[in-house]
Amino acid sequence: MNKVLLGRGNGAETGYSTLSASYHTKQNCKHFLLSRFCAGPSGRGRPCAEKCVLWGVGGVLRPGCCEWTGSLCSSALTQPSLHLGPGKTWKSMAFIQNTGKLRNMNGCEEGVEFLPANNSSKVEKGGPRRWVVLVAVLAAFLALSLLAGLLAWHFQDRNVRVQKIFNGYLSVRNENFLDAYENSNSTEFANLAKKVKEALKFLYSGIPVLGPYHKTSTVTAFSEGSVIAYYWSEFDIPKHLVKEAEQAMAEKRMVTVPPRARSVSSFVMTSVVAFPSDPRIIQNTQDNSCSFALHAQGSEPIRFSTPGFPDSPYPSHARCQWTLRGDADSVLSLTFRSFDVATCDERGSDLVTVYDTLSPVEPRAVVQLCGTYPPSYNLTFLSSQNVLLITLVTSTERRHPGFEAVFFQLPRMSSCGGYLRAAQGTFNSPYYPGHYPPNINCTWHIEVPDNKNVKVRFKAFFLQEPNVPVGSCTKDYVEINGEKYCGERPQFVASSRSNKITVHFHSDQSYTDTGFLAEFLSFDARDPCPGSFMCNTGRCIRKELRCDGWADCTDYSDELDCKCNATYQFTCRDKFCKPLFWVCDSVKDCEDGSDEEGCSCPPNTFKCGNGKCLPQSQQCDRKDDCGDGSDEAKCQDGKAVPCTEHTHRCLNGLCVDKSNPQCDGNEDCTDGSDEKDCDCGRRSFTRQSRVVGGENSDQGEWPWQVSLHAQGHGHLCGASLISPSWMISAAHCFVDDRGFRYSEHSVWTAFLGLHDQSKRNAPGVQERGLQRIIKHPFFNDFTFDYDIALLQLDRPVEYSATIRPICLPAADYTFPTGKAIWVTGWGHTQEAGQGAMILQKGEIRVINQTTCEHLLPQQITPRMICVGYLSGGVDACQGDSGGPLSSPEEDGRMFQAGVVSWGEGCAQRNKPGVYTRLPVFRDWIKAQIGV
Repeated sequence: MNKVLLGRGNGAETGYSTLSASYHTKQNCKHFLLSRFCAGPSGRGRPCAEKCVLWGVGGVLRPGCCEWTGSLCSSALTQPSLHLGPGKTWKSMAFIQNTGKLRNMNGCEEGVEFLPANNSSKVEKGGPRRWVVLVAVLAAFLALSLLAGLLAWHFQDRNVRVQKIFNGYLSVRNENFLDAYENSNSTEFANLAKKVKEALKFLYSGIPVLGPYHKTSTVTAFSEGSVIAYYWSEFDIPKHLVKEAEQAMAEKRMVTVPPRARSVSSFVMTSVVAFPSDPRIIQNTQDNSCSFALHAQGSEPIRFSTPGFPDSPYPSHARCQWTLRGDADSVLSLTFRSFDVATCDERGSDLVTVYDTLSPVEPRAVVQLCGTYPPSYNLTFLSSQNVLLITLVTSTERRHPGFEAVFFQLPRMSSCGGYLRAAQGTFNSPYYPGHYPPNINCTWHIEVPDNKNVKVRFKAFFLQEPNVPVGSCTKDYVEINGEKYCGERPQFVASSRSNKITVHFHSDQSYTDTGFLAEFLSFDARDPCPGSFMCNTGRCIRKELRCDGWADCTDYSDELDCKCNATYQFTCRDKFCKPLFWVCDSVKDCEDGSDEEGCSCPPNTFKCGNGKCLPQSQQCDRKDDCGDGSDEAKCQDGKAVPCTEHTHRCLNGLCVDKSNPQCDGNEDCTDGSDEKDCDCGRRSFTRQSRVVGGENSDQGEWPWQVSLHAQGHGHLCGASLISPSWMISAAHCFVDDRGFRYSEHSVWTAFLGLHDQSKRNAPGVQERGLQRIIKHPFFNDFTFDYDIALLQLDRPVEYSATIRPICLPAADYTFPTGKAIWVTGWGHTQEAGQGAMILQKGEIRVINQTTCEHLLPQQITPRMICVGYLSGGVDACQGDSGGPLSSPEEDGRMFQAGVVSWGEGCAQRNKPGVYTRLPVFRDWIKAQIGV
């Protein structure tokens, strides 16, 4: 056995002495073993402190091989590095002697011998394999250090506590609702709330992941049924148990609290469920400064709004809530009449949420709203019971007025669905077109005469829910013939093979939509579409729509296996027909892209938007060599260059070589003039309605649209607002005809902010007379060339949410072939038809000039632009003359591309509409009115 002799310290200096220890090298104890360490003042007989430590070079504590334990008087050590604690290093060396004595210590054979202390400066060198021991000791040290770190992290993580707030609701079975429960300050409320809190504490005590960590619970409200309690509970849960706790809280439970000695019966709670909530929300709910409670009175609507509406913005960094109640056995109808909060964005939008409960829990949210909505947008919501909760959570300082809403109560539906026995009829989801209520099931059993089959045609279908794929239909859905339908769908048909069909509608407890409108019809299975073409979906369309190049069937089945008319159609490789004017317009209309093949130009040439090929040297030479401006459209270096007709002239007289620099958010002119006067082309409302069976626009969707009424004739022409005092229209609207002086400004009245022609006196509509009409001096009332006029109002209008100007393009502004733009107006919805009451809209596409000249030979001039429809039947018709052609640009701003001028017929699919090309007249407009 080897012996280690520790040198004695300088007693004169320290007054302490050290003892020696022995070690041996058994395989499972490959470290030095200090059997005893004694320290104390010399000559005073102080007992030695005992310590058993494994140590070595880089000495590391090894448990399990020690005989003694006790405190260590490390202060007795004369060398600062000499410390015998766990994981510490003893850097001193010792004399080594041999002995044959062995002693068993905790399963480790050790020999121990205490020797007289010697001079610590005398050190005996280790054996020849000492480096092996050093490596082994170092490896063991690192491994143990890593293990210790992992254990420390593990235990530290287990000790980390997380504050969790759960919002929930429960039913109190053996209590009857009292009116006093609506008042949280009443004695009755306090007494029942105390019982509920005690019952919750009792419930949590039996759940290991909840009971030990429950801090407090608070009851916030009661409602009927028989009594529903709304509450929140706070927990301080170890981090590693959070998920288990959330699962436990989400499980519906029942609890019965045994009666106390003087109690008559037990206290029973059922359907106890709760969900995680943001602790900040709970903190804000304790502040009643922006909390309101309202109860419906009969069927009379009750109005409420955000604080300060409409004159001042709602508060920032706040939480407001409105508790709405109705009588027992009633439901509530809520409608937002005006809605304007901060725009939805990624910064954390201000958010309005409607809940079908009095607890703000996500699984019971009916809708979440942000942004601005036009008054015509459908914002009506129904509850499934007699309560609703509306919350407004605000973040940053944004000046928005908020909302105004009304609610009223109505009787709860006794049934939903039913039996429909007839040859045809209609049915819809509950409360359509309002949002259907949550948590409802309806079944319609439809039966037609015995010798017929039945089909159901859905004319409108909106069953969308956030984050639910259309194909899954796990929440709200319509089920027919074992197949579920959900999401937003175009018109479709479902049919049966008999005279009966069953339609089932289901909505879950959260997030509702406007639902569906449907009709059922009987048909003869041998001839399902008499005199018409039947799509593969079962829908019937007019025979003349078959193979006309437009997909009228949602599955394109009316355009399959067609022979195209070469006069005005192009045949795709997949045999689909497309309008000829869509060929080589840089937009792939054929699914296989064949309409854009073969349009390339030879090497070292440039292909124009109209298909013309030019030498590359003519591209970006500031000359319109193509004839449609496409060779100069992408020369966007924005550098100052000599001025030509194809450069943008800044106010300081310098020109930049960039296409459409105006109001694009970047200052390209050195004087910044390209970004001045850009308060135009913006809609006040960020949300627009979904189109249902037509192209009705929303109120305020086209705030620059003007309706011009002639005395005794009603609406005749449209116009666009470009400043508070000036409008643009078509010159042909002001040509005298049949003895009527249309050229006289006094016979005209302009209605701005108008949406419905039958409501010209509605709030927000401004009526003005005309003071002056300026027709272009070169206007030709035979060819309609130079078809533009400027109209001055008799007094300026006031801009509002529904009245705004459109942006005017600079003279060099280009609207490339294939660009999608919009046409609007109240004109006839079909040829020889009646004018529309609601402002109409249609998406159309710019056609290249060469194709337009081919379709309308010898009729098109450079002052005209041709536009074709993106879908069948969309075009500007009589009554829309003078209205704007609105082009959305990259930043969402709208520029006026043209003025509605003329066309052959109305909505003829292969005859484009012709419009006045507005950039051509930009300098003339500025010269006339300074705008």
